Amino acid sequence: MRNVGLIVRRELGSYVRRPSGWFIAAGVLLLDGLLFNAFAISDQAQLSSQVLQLFFYWAGIVTMLGGIVFSMRLLAEESWTGTDVLLFTSPIRESEVVIGKYLSALSFLTLVTLLTLYLPALIFINGRVSLGHVAAGYLGMILLGASTLAVGTFASSLTKNPFLAVILAGVFVGLMELCWPLGQIADAPLTAILSYVAPHTKHFSPFQRGLLQLSDVVYFVSVIYIALLASTKVLESRRWR
Repeated sequence: MRNVGLIVRRELGSYVRRPSGWFIAAGVLLLDGLLFNAFAISDQAQLSSQVLQLFFYWAGIVTMLGGIVFSMRLLAEESWTGTDVLLFTSPIRESEVVIGKYLSALSFLTLVTLLTLYLPALIFINGRVSLGHVAAGYLGMILLGASTLAVGTFASSLTKNPFLAVILAGVFVGLMELCWPLGQIADAPLTAILSYVAPHTKHFSPFQRGLLQLSDVVYFVSVIYIALLASTKVLESRRWR
């Protein structure tokens, strides 16, 4: 755990020092604000809960995009800059590298996500929403971002090019979400199987409505575990080449 902590501090420091991390954070916050004003706030009268649901719907998509972009500079960047040699020759296990880098990116993404709390707070000016609804929505967004980031970490482990890593991560997450419409036109039992894979449409939707379901939490945790385990295995195979 000591090695994991060192990697987390090192990576978080790089996020703070480099302008790229702040540019991505600013982009996420800007998109959230624009989408909130464009879709959640409208000329038509809406219940406060409906406004909040619309905010979470679009903010969830932005969080997924943020997770994809943040994963760009994880494992692929080490290969791109040649610093992966230092990692592979140091007494650090591959799992510690993966977990440390993942936790650092997740910490920064979570911070950026929580900075959007001012948007649902604006609803209190002219309406009223349940704090439980807000808490459930943000928990769902953090889990959604964490699972997307884990998939992005796996994509980043497959290539030495950070930009290709972003493309791969986007393809993987897009294919997972595409399973939802495919599930609607497929026959049983493929309908249930394909629909279950979609992270935003299937598993984030209850959080968006303020519902906390154990099955959805299990899904996100499972995706994170499988993706990080696969990333570790890829690094192990690269270390001994």
